[in-house]
Amino acid sequence: MIGRRQAIAAGAATLLARPALAQKKNPPGVTDTEIKIGQTMPYSGNASAYGVNGRSHAAYFRMINDQGGINGRKINLISLDDGYSPPKTVELARQLVERDQVLFLFAPLGTQCNTAIHKYMNQKKVPQLFVATGASKWGDPKHFPWTMGWQPDYRTEGVIYAKHILQTVKEPKIAILRQNDDMGADYVEGFRETVHGFKGALGGDASKLIVADATYEVTDPTVDSQILQLKNSGANVFYNVTTPKFAAQAIKKAAEIGWKPTHYIVNVAASIGNVIKPAGFDASQGIITAQYVKDATDPRWFTEPDYKEWRAWTEKYSPTAVPGDTTTTTGYAAAFSIVQVLKQCGDDLSRENVMRQAANLHDVHVPMLLPGIKLNTSPTDFYPIDSVMLSRVEGEHWSLFGDLISGRA
Repeated sequence: MIGRRQAIAAGAATLLARPALAQKKNPPGVTDTEIKIGQTMPYSGNASAYGVNGRSHAAYFRMINDQGGINGRKINLISLDDGYSPPKTVELARQLVERDQVLFLFAPLGTQCNTAIHKYMNQKKVPQLFVATGASKWGDPKHFPWTMGWQPDYRTEGVIYAKHILQTVKEPKIAILRQNDDMGADYVEGFRETVHGFKGALGGDASKLIVADATYEVTDPTVDSQILQLKNSGANVFYNVTTPKFAAQAIKKAAEIGWKPTHYIVNVAASIGNVIKPAGFDASQGIITAQYVKDATDPRWFTEPDYKEWRAWTEKYSPTAVPGDTTTTTGYAAAFSIVQVLKQCGDDLSRENVMRQAANLHDVHVPMLLPGIKLNTSPTDFYPIDSVMLSRVEGEHWSLFGDLISGRA
């Protein structure tokens, strides 16, 4: 009798246990109706122009949610202001991961800011995905398997400018203005680095060709004194490695003092709306950059289907966007890219699978990227975009020239 009761009790316990065993356990940040992701963004401070990225991401996700979300789940983006301050980034990243329990961080902005949380995110095994900075360190899956970039990397971009200078400028004398941090260093290292069999992008003459190298801090009010210093060096080429506020100042000051070098400006500051227009179109003619997204002010794209869709999106979901601000276009394209990753995840939204899918993107067409540029990644290639095209300011927009250049062919 006792044995039978024990058997009955054991059977009842098994039946009671079955629902618990069968119950699905969602990963951090995921419910049956929501995917919660986090982000740090400079909505204040000297880099606040980049806050448009976060606003564009949020606007894109609102559109996705209005369309029913991803497999029935709505995206909940928690985007926090770090003011472009690495210590603040650390504080907010910990809050997002440990208190808010987000599934991953999407497109946190800034080289120094992402560097400050690089090791932490990988120790916690939380994806740090499509970081909004082109530092080459984000493509190191062997040592940092939980971090991935999105845009072309700075070193390769620097190499492209250097090669173009050598090919087109007679007896170049180069002056550099750069932000005094990892971003500025990465761009300048790319200028010199060994690429495709060359000893440095500027060859063995780099030390002779670079006649001035000035830096600025992100807390500086202006770069006027640096521009005067660069002009006085006798340089006929200006490599402008800045963020939007300082890029506009540099262009305007160079025009005011009559310095007219061949001018290269890095992609992260190549915004018609936030840089070129404030600096003055007359002062900006002929400035060269490397592009991977379409310039939304260029009439050549106005009849393209992806431009029409982008335009309709801005009118409905981002009506306050500055016309011609490339950051809006970039934010839109990056948000599309992370949505693609989440779609590929299906119902397996574990952090491991999110990284697995991010590392398995194959010829993904992203709206508002230049023709011929597609996302491609693999477990050993964490550089989703590796091609650009040179472009120069003509009139009131960027005008592409030359062929698509792949920096990692």
